[in-house]
Amino acid sequence: MSSAQQATVEAAALAALMCADPAEKAIAVRALLADWQSGALLRAGRAVVDGPVCSPGRPPRPELVSPDAVPRRAPGSREGHAALLHAVAHIEFNAINLALDCVARFWDQPDEFVTDWLGVAVEEAYHFGLVCGRLAADGYAYGDFPAHNGLWDMCCDTAGDFVARMALVPRLLEARGLDATPPMIAKLIKGGDADTVAVLQIILRDEIGHVAIGDRWFRAGCAARGLQAESAYRDLIVRFDAPWPKPPFNVPARLQAGFSQNELDRLANERPAPYRTPRKPA
Repeated sequence: MSSAQQATVEAAALAALMCADPAEKAIAVRALLADWQSGALLRAGRAVVDGPVCSPGRPPRPELVSPDAVPRRAPGSREGHAALLHAVAHIEFNAINLALDCVARFWDQPDEFVTDWLGVAVEEAYHFGLVCGRLAADGYAYGDFPAHNGLWDMCCDTAGDFVARMALVPRLLEARGLDATPPMIAKLIKGGDADTVAVLQIILRDEIGHVAIGDRWFRAGCAARGLQAESAYRDLIVRFDAPWPKPPFNVPARLQAGFSQNELDRLANERPAPYRTPRKPA
């Protein structure tokens, strides 16, 4: 195939993003990373996606509802255990799409950015498969419970701003998993579910790396704009009306992922007033 005919990594990422079947999407992201690493894919050198992708490829189920409408179930029951796993699976599936959107959208970032986010997509697909395996052990499948679209909504909101995307998706929303997973693991250990504990330990290990990738590219974007990263992070949370990071934090994991202790202290103690759009002069 000549260079003029050669496929681009951005277009291939968009195609994988729009793939609705989870198994096919997992196959696509593995092939995409392999093709990129082998040199079979070029860079587009231009935008291949225009505006937010607010309907990415996903199966017809689960039903998407508002966060408040997601039913709460007792975690000690079989159904509650499955609902917990389903919530994790939904996060992991969305994370595949989030990584693919980064590759397809931010065409002007370096090749290292592409390599990083394709690697994330492959690991998220692996996580999704692991959690679906645990769901199947309970007699359920992905789609059997309703879920909310908060993670993807933020992806749409930040489609036009690279720094905001890196700040508010991997470094904010995905970083919440670093805090939430250890208590989840503790409950599952108490319940004797060693198999699911092993899966969550893999996810936690890898997610530290994913948040670290977001942190690195966020800081690079801030440096390019002459912004002080930690101050810009707080400002973006307020400006986009995103959920403020809620302690207690998994401090060791967050430090590994690029947060500083000073930043964590400020996030825990200095929540600002909500952002208000300045009123235009009369």
